[in-house]
Amino acid sequence: MPKDQLTRSNSLSVQDFLKKSDELAAHTNNKNAGRLLFAMDATASREHAWDMACQIQADMFMSTEEIGNLEISLCYYRGYNEFKSFDWSSNASKLREQMLQVRCSPGHTQIKRTLEHAIDSCVKQKIKAVVLVSDCFEESIDQVGMLAGKLGMLGVPVFVFHEGHDSAAKNAFQHIAQLSHGAYCAFDHNSVAQLKELLCAVAAFAVGGFDALEKHSQQGSSIARSIIKQLPKQAPK
Repeated sequence: MPKDQLTRSNSLSVQDFLKKSDELAAHTNNKNAGRLLFAMDATASREHAWDMACQIQADMFMSTEEIGNLEISLCYYRGYNEFKSFDWSSNASKLREQMLQVRCSPGHTQIKRTLEHAIDSCVKQKIKAVVLVSDCFEESIDQVGMLAGKLGMLGVPVFVFHEGHDSAAKNAFQHIAQLSHGAYCAFDHNSVAQLKELLCAVAAFAVGGFDALEKHSQQGSSIARSIIKQLPKQAPK
């Protein structure tokens, strides 16, 4: 092959490679996706709720198919000062695999660390909302409240789903929700359907904002209506 043809050929190969690399990057890092940080308490008392969430997590993705793309990053805390987060993904099967790898173990709550992680994640790339699923609160409400307020200023509401009836946890969780311009909802540890409705409502919000949540509520979701009543009239952007 003549030298000039070889040069053009190599140039085209490089261009093709760069084009494919750009397409792959766009696919794996979709800045237009609704990003939802899914934070779960994986201490010993949470095993049943974790199993429920494993069953229904795919429904979060399915509920937003007509609205837009949803990306979720799972993070959890358990044991002695153990906190872990996974990469962002729009793959329901991958999220389920990640969740199935986790086994709950005794330990204290790490909600402060969870909210710090949410702030760090938002600085790197905008996230739309945080979901926190837990049953108790064992930390300084002043420290956690300051972080919740910072998330509110960043336009990242925290939706706290409280399993059980612990009154001290309820007060703390409601405070977190209010300061971040999010919402607080309690659910029964035996109700898969209730947790599913909660998660799907917030997934709709993460992808389409306040309008999508309102539309979701019009489809008969009483929990979505409850969440709407707690959000600011003009949801933070």
